[in-house]
Amino acid sequence: MLNRTIRRREAAAVHALPSDLHPLLQRLYANRGLAQPEDLDLGLARLIPVSRLGGVDAAVDLLCEHFRRGSRVVVVGDFDADGATSTALVVRQLKGLGFKHVDFLVPNRFQYGYGLTPEIVQLAAEAQPGLIVTVDNGISSHAGVAAATALGIQTLITDHHLAPTSVPAADAIVNPNAPGDTFPSKALAGVGVAFYLMAALTRAMQERGLCANPPAVVELLDLVALGTIADLVPLDRNNRVLVHQGLRRIRAGRCIAGIRALLEVANCIPGNVVAADLGYQIGPRLNAAGRLDDMSVGIQCLLTDDPNRARLLAARLTQLNSDRKELELQMQQEALLAIADMRAEDPQLPLGLCLFDETWHQGVVGLVASRVKDRVHRPVIALARADANMLKGSARSVPGVHIRDVLDAVATRHPGLIEKFGGHAMAAGLTLPAATLEQFRAEFDAEVRRWMSVDDTIGVVHSDGSLQHEELTLDVARLLQQAGPWGQSFPEPLFDGCFEVRNVRILGERHLKLEVRADGHGALGAASCEAIAFRHFDHDDAPHVQPDSRVELAYRLDVNRFNGSERLQLVVEYLRVL
Repeated sequence: MLNRTIRRREAAAVHALPSDLHPLLQRLYANRGLAQPEDLDLGLARLIPVSRLGGVDAAVDLLCEHFRRGSRVVVVGDFDADGATSTALVVRQLKGLGFKHVDFLVPNRFQYGYGLTPEIVQLAAEAQPGLIVTVDNGISSHAGVAAATALGIQTLITDHHLAPTSVPAADAIVNPNAPGDTFPSKALAGVGVAFYLMAALTRAMQERGLCANPPAVVELLDLVALGTIADLVPLDRNNRVLVHQGLRRIRAGRCIAGIRALLEVANCIPGNVVAADLGYQIGPRLNAAGRLDDMSVGIQCLLTDDPNRARLLAARLTQLNSDRKELELQMQQEALLAIADMRAEDPQLPLGLCLFDETWHQGVVGLVASRVKDRVHRPVIALARADANMLKGSARSVPGVHIRDVLDAVATRHPGLIEKFGGHAMAAGLTLPAATLEQFRAEFDAEVRRWMSVDDTIGVVHSDGSLQHEELTLDVARLLQQAGPWGQSFPEPLFDGCFEVRNVRILGERHLKLEVRADGHGALGAASCEAIAFRHFDHDDAPHVQPDSRVELAYRLDVNRFNGSERLQLVVEYLRVL
């Protein structure tokens, strides 16, 4: 938690927001760019119209044609939570619309790698499909599309990742980030793109007399909410509508059996679910299948309507997630040990940091890159060995450094240095020859230095300011939870203040539990409340806190639910001993 500083968000005008809105919410919403009453409306009518998404008409025509033919359709997904929810959504809706032969296929990341590769096309071809539909991938799959075409299989690509200079010669492409697409929101997750396409298809099939009573695609918004939050895409207005509507269905008990089972094993009460539960509890369980095993386990959990089977699959995903946590912690400790003598402000530490270890698991390198990035406040790539000649890795970036563009610049300047790559501003994946590792490290660092300086490595904790006495309550914590959805680019409220420490406990050897009282009794009077700093002891230089010490905290208000009771809890994001 060192080498960070608190910076309060600029106070914004709130006069245009409704006067009956809680004053704290007025301030928080205004600080996040909401200026008009209609900005608070998250009804489905506020979604950007489906007709504005490029390629939808051609995609719908293609799907309708294969429906008339009775073709077999194979959905090729990705091995993360966005890919799993996208796959489940499309398979469910196609079957509900009467498509008689719908299969899915997810590449095993260790055997086939990412995307619609020629090898995956060959595997899909065994089912003799007339059409392959990609979800959350495919916009860079030139070779895979060509292989499908050679076999007489048509292709429909749905994706949201940034497109290369030229796109594959697919029969139809739906991607808001495709060249020339004018869809106003570029932040749709893969599952958001899939939802839009299925909405357009459902309407078209009803209008064309192909399906008299189609299932309402809005009933699958629980999948859209989960995939959108788990993929960490920006929560712009459109995505906030999608997530809000999905959460409403989950809270009302109208979610699919798999999501209900995953909430159950995570001890989350459906009626109280917020976006953070999807991001920190459900998403990681799904992702664990793709990281360590086979994402088909996760997709089957999202496809079954049998509650008992859903519980069995959710239990399997929970075990995989526990295994993932142990492996990640070990790899993270090894990575931090490799840079133990360096600090974020150390000029000897590369600004573009590239880490590799022969023993690392390629399914967990993205999480390691993320943890180390949070520690050193700069772009980080973590690599694992794929085979004797190739390395596979994941990159995580910081605001202001577009990591895909960085990799693109390195690849353009030094052809052959990177085998392949893809991603977006904050995260990317790549494959490179092991023989080029040292040169790549140097070129990656050099390119990142064109984007940032050592001064930029001071981590900034953005705070919404302090809380008044009447605001630091359990009721306000409940209010803030329901006032979301909060997430990427629409951050959950964070506050700062000084506190007296009354008691200290260590939980699970990693977490710091405190009993605190606001400094000078200003906000809490004589009362105190609990605060917890998760993973506080993951770093050797973690601040040492003792009873009766004074600390500066940046914290989120949380509701700690245990054994049927609720208590106010401060979740500490920053701690400094005064």
